[in-house]
Amino acid sequence: MTFPLIARRVCVLLIAAVIVAVTVAAIVAAPARAAAAHPFGPPSMARIGADGNQVTLSWLPAEDDWVALGQSVGAFEDPATGADTTLTGEQKLARSAAVRDYLLARVAVTQAGRPCAAELAPLERLLAQGARFSFECPEPVVDVDVRIAALADLHEAYRTVLTAETPAAPEQTLLTAAADTRRLRFDATTGGTPLLVPAVALVAVAGVLVAFLVRRRRPADVRA
Repeated sequence: MTFPLIARRVCVLLIAAVIVAVTVAAIVAAPARAAAAHPFGPPSMARIGADGNQVTLSWLPAEDDWVALGQSVGAFEDPATGADTTLTGEQKLARSAAVRDYLLARVAVTQAGRPCAAELAPLERLLAQGARFSFECPEPVVDVDVRIAALADLHEAYRTVLTAETPAAPEQTLLTAAADTRRLRFDATTGGTPLLVPAVALVAVAGVLVAFLVRRRRPADVRA
């Protein structure tokens, strides 16, 4: 009877020791995780819309992700050799041709396998407005493939949530390093819907007019 009691106590002590060891390991590892946290933080956001042949897209990563992007393409000087303090980091990103080339190479829209002509607006107020693209497609936009691969080449944990601002399916999707392209189908009937209103109104007016004429003829028919 004594042995099972001792065994239970030993098990309890072992479990407690494991919990303490795991907790200590987590505390020790926390600074290392925080130092490389931004790929694992909230995803970048992107907004997309379509009108006629044009697609507009805004890509909005976090501030530290812009810093990581700028560092990867050499938009900032090496602090060891001296840095230009007359410009902010945001201004250096906006003026960097390498940043623009990077973005245009990794954000794209294609229609039926044909690339839509891309234009990137000046990167002014990029921390608030993001990178703003416009794409001119060969045909009116219905089905298009949207690719956002920015940052994913720096770390596979980066991802972007793409949200449609005009009716589309899907309305929201996640783009990752493993799946950086997604097909969106924009609602082609949205532009034609208002045309139904005059047609319905015309039919209704015609119906009222016919009913009015029928009622006016009835007294004459009775007198005859």
